[in-house]
Amino acid sequence: MNAVETSATKMVPTVTGNIPVEQLGKTLAHEHVFVVGEEFRQNYQADWDEEEKIAQAVRDLNELKSLGIDSILDPTVVGLGRYIPRIQRIAEQIDLNIVVATGIYTYNEVPFQFHYSGPGLLFDVPEPMTEVFVNDIENGIAGTGVKAGFLKCAIEEQGLTPGVERVMRAVAQAHVRTGAPITVHTNVHNRSGLEAQRVLREEGADLTKVVIGHSGDSADLDYLMELADAGSILGMDRFGLDVLLPFEQRVDTVAELAKRGYADRMVLAHDASCFIDWFDPQAKAQAVPNWNYRHISEDVLPALLERGVSEEQIDAMLVDNVRRYFS
Repeated sequence: MNAVETSATKMVPTVTGNIPVEQLGKTLAHEHVFVVGEEFRQNYQADWDEEEKIAQAVRDLNELKSLGIDSILDPTVVGLGRYIPRIQRIAEQIDLNIVVATGIYTYNEVPFQFHYSGPGLLFDVPEPMTEVFVNDIENGIAGTGVKAGFLKCAIEEQGLTPGVERVMRAVAQAHVRTGAPITVHTNVHNRSGLEAQRVLREEGADLTKVVIGHSGDSADLDYLMELADAGSILGMDRFGLDVLLPFEQRVDTVAELAKRGYADRMVLAHDASCFIDWFDPQAKAQAVPNWNYRHISEDVLPALLERGVSEEQIDAMLVDNVRRYFS
């Protein structure tokens, strides 16, 4: 029996404990709470105020709950600064459910902790990343007791480098062993979602349990439908990042896919965060003013309704598809 189900009902591990999958409610399928390079922060961010950052996150996530969102899936893994004790402190102060992930976020090489150990390497042992991921799912992360609910890997502009492929195969192997679903960060411009599907399929992954993340950066309907026709869920998950694809094109693409019968294969999100140290906060606010947790509730959903997307189709994207992802 794996970490996300019992014999009685499907259960999903959240930061504050397991809940029935039905209690996820309306869910944004790709939101970070913090993206912080902890090693950099500890050495160079002298102005970091832990209490202030936690209080701001509590305010932001409570506001999201007030807008009718019940849960977020947080794919912050190794490489993005996952630190569960901080997330626990936040989760204890909010009513919104947070489901966290395991995996490794890299566009190129594996972390040095895995560089020399693995099949055919200097220390020839079974893939250690797979064991790490399975442990996070079955036993919990770093002694916190918080279990990962899904897996995360990435493939970017650089394509399927040896390190990216190794992580992806380890993620797929952990998925096969535990049943935990997968989210893949992809780059639409090299159609890397198709490459991810190929690799995951070769390892025996169930593509219906795979979200092809950042599919919403594309307006190429043929590419998106090819991904969905293979069984995967399209992550229309960067609303607010208008510099990558303008708002109107993002909304039009979702509406057209819904019209063509794909509402049951899309999930929505912003890929936003309470704090990310990749950008100067003021420059970020100026460049992408809509890149926040409120944008879907306040702007995207009304725009979809105006374009003929039904309430039932919106519920599919926010509720039903996430339930099926975990079920």
